[in-house]
Amino acid sequence: MIQPLDLELDNAPIDEADDHFDKLREECGVMAMYNHPDAARLTYWGLYALQHRGQESGGIASADGHSVNDIKGMGLVSEIFTDDVLARLPGHLAIGHTRYSTTGDSALLNAQPISVESTRGLIAIAHNGNLVNLGTSKERLERDGAVFQTTSDSEIIIQLIAHSKQTTLVDCIAESLAQVEGAFSIVMMTRNRIFAARDPHGFRPLSMGRILGTDGAPDTFVFASETCAFDLLHAKYERDVEPGELVMVSEDGVTSRRFSAQTVPNASCIFEHVYFARPDSRIYGRWVQKSREEMGRQLARESAVEADLVVPVPDSGVTAAIGYATESGIPFNLGLIRNHYVGRTFIQPEQRVRDFGVRMKLNPVRSLLEGKRVILIDDSIIRGTTSRKIVRMVRAAGATEVHLRITCPPTISPCFYGVDTPSKKDLIAANKSVEEIRQFIEADTLAYLSLPGLTHSCTTGEPANGLSPASFCTACYTGHYPTQWVDVSEILPAVATV
Repeated sequence: MIQPLDLELDNAPIDEADDHFDKLREECGVMAMYNHPDAARLTYWGLYALQHRGQESGGIASADGHSVNDIKGMGLVSEIFTDDVLARLPGHLAIGHTRYSTTGDSALLNAQPISVESTRGLIAIAHNGNLVNLGTSKERLERDGAVFQTTSDSEIIIQLIAHSKQTTLVDCIAESLAQVEGAFSIVMMTRNRIFAARDPHGFRPLSMGRILGTDGAPDTFVFASETCAFDLLHAKYERDVEPGELVMVSEDGVTSRRFSAQTVPNASCIFEHVYFARPDSRIYGRWVQKSREEMGRQLARESAVEADLVVPVPDSGVTAAIGYATESGIPFNLGLIRNHYVGRTFIQPEQRVRDFGVRMKLNPVRSLLEGKRVILIDDSIIRGTTSRKIVRMVRAAGATEVHLRITCPPTISPCFYGVDTPSKKDLIAANKSVEEIRQFIEADTLAYLSLPGLTHSCTTGEPANGLSPASFCTACYTGHYPTQWVDVSEILPAVATV
């Protein structure tokens, strides 16, 4: 009988929290394609570029003008969609989705796109975000005869559309979107049309691009959560779908209308720029790479410390670390190497192997760290458990000092707008002072980027794009939410988030 490894990597107690939960998790990415003969395959390529936004399940629905087909599965998009599978998705229209789930709702039935048959035919939807006024809407729909196939809040939207009394499908969609509150960047498809929309606050990103037709062929229109998907498809970024806007693409071209009569302040998720989005994406009209480099520069201005080396916690800390090194004049180097082939499922639940999981993901470069005063740059501290293990790892590799710098303010409140966050009792910054956190993670010094420093980093240098410090949702740092809540601490997931 093979005995399990009994790994004891240091003498300190091992934490209860799994390392997977020590990072905020974006919960999905969406794609849509109109007017391409191989729409499903291009949607697959786009989802491949958006894989970082969700690695638990994926799905694609396609349409050929007459019928709609969809295929969904658990795992990475490359594992679900082989050539044989893609061949079963004919048509010139397609939408796609890649997803993380919240605890307890990892199941194929909640994979998207979700399809519902209505009096106007079959409608498929893929949704990035989280709705907050679910109870009354779901109860009313069930009284009207709606039968819910999933526990995903995305189905609320599509059931509202299916039960709308408006005369046209566009009016049905607009009426339904006006009834829900929260975060939603969505793409929808019928047998011959594509729709895209963002909630009035603009919480989550959604962009529109175009692939120019060749030899007289018409252009292909593309929608994606991030513009990095356009690069893979050779699509040209055109613009963002505006908050409160419903875009329709049909044989008549592109049309647009507002579904929200009330103008509300923008509340775009600033953590997209801190961590979620790829640095080669343009989010809310601004390049993520530019924001992250400025975060590092601003950190160096706000919290300088004498050191020999600036080291990023890969991968999200790399760009900010470059900015910090440039501003401070301290050399940058990759003192931690990440193993990109360790998946989420590797981290075992047994306490004795959790530290081993961190070491499988990250390995220190002893020749760089030994005898050095090191500044570690990371994007956030959520529970603090992973940060402590990384600090210990760098010390064990010979660093004489470890100074941790974080590219955002302390995270003190959960997000309810499409991000998988621990409850407030599990957020270390909600329960400890910065000094107490420093002691817990065993760093020599700890400093966070200030909230003004963060909003400045995400807006400076580009006044023409309309962004301002007030354009962002910063509820996870302030506890002030853009939408109304009865009691945030008491909210329970009546239905699963997407």
